[in-house]
Amino acid sequence: MILLSRRSLLAIAAVVDVALHARPTPVAAKLLAERHNLPPRHLETVLQALVRQGVLKGVRGPRGGYELARERRKVTAGDIVRAAMTATGEDGLPPLPESRLVDAVIGPVVRDAGEAFLATLDALTVEDLCQRAEKEAAFGGPPPALDFAI
Repeated sequence: MILLSRRSLLAIAAVVDVALHARPTPVAAKLLAERHNLPPRHLETVLQALVRQGVLKGVRGPRGGYELARERRKVTAGDIVRAAMTATGEDGLPPLPESRLVDAVIGPVVRDAGEAFLATLDALTVEDLCQRAEKEAAFGGPPPALDFAI
């Protein structure tokens, strides 16, 4: 059973993709959409939420796109999920249905489970996910070699 929304899964995939491909130039939303077989407009709200929450940085211009706003080891999957939840309003909604049972028993248990789930995601960094993606050759092979010559 997958406990994350599609939007949250997409947000994690987008951030890891950007972390792997944003050197030396930012990753265009169009390329992100192509790699994940999505229409480009589908990504816009997620990417904007990630920028607003300080996970990604938007770069304007003809060679613009997205890059990480912080180091890979300083961004967690929990940070990304929380940012994605702000894009959809998933965060802070009252439990449905509203009843004494939900308010006193089920709501607190589900809230505690959600916090435990996010704590697990908080222990997983983008660096960890990038290493796993490279090990599994998630993009069909090793990433291109970086040239730091000036």
